Amino acid sequence: MPKTVGVTKKISTQIVPVVGMAESVEVELLSTMKKLGTVRSESYNKLGSISHWKLDWKKAYPEVRSFRTPESLGLPSKLMEWTVSDVAKAITASQAACTDAVVKKIYKRFPGKDNQKTRKELCNQLKTLAFLDNPLLHRFVRKEFQRGHSWVNNQIVYQQGGYKCKRLSRNTYQLELAGLRRGKRNKIVVRSNRHIKGQIRLIHNQLLQKFEIYFLVDHGTVEIPADRRAVGIDKGYTEAFYDSDGQAHGKDLGKIATKKSDRICAKNRNRGKLWALHRKLEKIDPAKSARILKNNLTRKTENRRYRKNQSEITAIIGAASKSLFNGESLKVFAEDLTQPIRNKRQSKAVSRKLNSWMKGVMRDSLQKWADWTGSVVTEVQPSYTSQIDSVTGTLLGKRSGDSFTRFDGVVLQADHNAAQNILARGTDKEISRYMNKAEVQAVLLRRTARFLKGMGLSLADAVELGWLDSKHELCSGF
Repeated sequence: MPKTVGVTKKISTQIVPVVGMAESVEVELLSTMKKLGTVRSESYNKLGSISHWKLDWKKAYPEVRSFRTPESLGLPSKLMEWTVSDVAKAITASQAACTDAVVKKIYKRFPGKDNQKTRKELCNQLKTLAFLDNPLLHRFVRKEFQRGHSWVNNQIVYQQGGYKCKRLSRNTYQLELAGLRRGKRNKIVVRSNRHIKGQIRLIHNQLLQKFEIYFLVDHGTVEIPADRRAVGIDKGYTEAFYDSDGQAHGKDLGKIATKKSDRICAKNRNRGKLWALHRKLEKIDPAKSARILKNNLTRKTENRRYRKNQSEITAIIGAASKSLFNGESLKVFAEDLTQPIRNKRQSKAVSRKLNSWMKGVMRDSLQKWADWTGSVVTEVQPSYTSQIDSVTGTLLGKRSGDSFTRFDGVVLQADHNAAQNILARGTDKEISRYMNKAEVQAVLLRRTARFLKGMGLSLADAVELGWLDSKHELCSGF
């Protein structure tokens, strides 16, 4: 049997609808949400500054209570404490994202092995407020850290002690939630296929005008093997993922995303004409103008259709991630696509379609299924992964659509070729995740030059033969 190094929990968030509550309970819950919205807003204002960097969320409540007491809002102490702790955890997550972005900047500013000690010192300073004494780090943090503000007033957080769950029928449960008065609990009925426990979040969905319960579900544990098979994946538009084994996952993604994008584009063009007609008739025929505004220019139907389209795309990406792992513990290398594509002019149609690509959903879906299978996802530098010949590891060749033509005329599947390059880059010692595009280009040109030297040719000869793209002549490493 393969050796294991630990276990990981399989956890997911489940959303269940509230199907029954008294009118008085609804009024009290909405009032409580509004009061907790004030707590949430003031907590963000107090704890969201750099002076509370790396604050322990367990110490957040005394900080907030020093200027805002639960009695001033008519709230139970526990409800306020749970909300403040929730805010503190959100701020901690925001600070972690800022730290990750600053680390990327540090690696770009101080590349190479010679600066390894400097990078380590700067990263250590980020763990405390010591970075305030470093002008460079302070500037990086000021630029990346967005001070939090909150206008959320439609949710209540309950810990396990704040409610009781009682089963009424096979798929129906009654929750008794802590209310504003001691000893009085608010009863609501929810439709769920499992017993609700742990921390829950009651949210009033303002778009659908209904209440929902969010809670975590533990699906057990999975063992983490010591040796995982390595796989490289190329994230695409036509299909969600293409792995280094030559398998495509989520093949209908491009078709569905394009259909959605084209539908929205045509719809908005027609809406634009109706808006022009509505404005034209406002003075000439106010009654007809009002009818157009009421019957033809609302968003209710379009919003429902948009949510349906988004759910369809998300389902395809989720099924693609599940198919990729197939229950196996893998070591996955994927492109780091968190940075926007700059200095690349595209047609409006292409830009519109890429807007529905949902790169963030792909990343989250991969991470979810990696956690569920005991896998690990490592992101690599994405520059030139689609333009490298995976056989030779050089820039000799050209990609055109779904085909990559090598310098010797052999044609490879472009996405499969890119996936193999991403797999190779996962163990590449010269190209790190935080290198910039120019540095990667210089490394690849050096490798290409060494390969050509063995054939008695130079980079200039490769450009003349049409093997190497002439754009690389502008690189200082050419």
